[in-house]
Amino acid sequence: LNYADHAREAGIAPPAEPVLFMKAVSAICGPNDDTIRPRDSNRLDHEVELGVVIGTRASYVEESRALDYVAGYCLANDISERGFQLERGGGQWDKGKGCDTFAPLGPWLVTRDEIADPQNLSLYLDVNGERRQTGNTANMIFPVAHIVAYLSCFLTLMPGDVILTGTPPGVGLGMKPPRFLNPGDEVRLGIAGLGEQHQRIIAWPG
Repeated sequence: LNYADHAREAGIAPPAEPVLFMKAVSAICGPNDDTIRPRDSNRLDHEVELGVVIGTRASYVEESRALDYVAGYCLANDISERGFQLERGGGQWDKGKGCDTFAPLGPWLVTRDEIADPQNLSLYLDVNGERRQTGNTANMIFPVAHIVAYLSCFLTLMPGDVILTGTPPGVGLGMKPPRFLNPGDEVRLGIAGLGEQHQRIIAWPG
């Protein structure tokens, strides 16, 4: 919920503070690996996002210096199972965000010196050749420096930690009617200067 237009499409008021959730380490995979739809999943969704990779241990950092703690940036897809996220057990964001293959990262780690302004990067995502998401990090409610500083007040950020920073509008949940991902679908996404990813949706192999 870090883009106001995405919050609107989800029917949720823009937050006064960043919304936090964790993704399991087992969710991390390569940028072109298949996305596995979990058992009992029927609301699988996509979210193109800017990933921020921490380079230096950060605790209670000032926003004015927060980018000094960033090693670089990467492309990420914050894949989500909306039923698990919003309906199971009264709503558990970690539950719907941390499944296996739900955090494709890369293909590149682009160092901070190569990105002139992290708040001016265009993002896009296509499903089966249809453009679903188009946005720019300029439209973030909370910019990268604020997110890093804010997070560092609740937990110590360590080198190699990756922070996903929210998605622009166009997710399946926000469509009328909603349109979710199914086995056989092909997802392509990218961010200017950070490369492109491609995922094929497959069913749980068990």
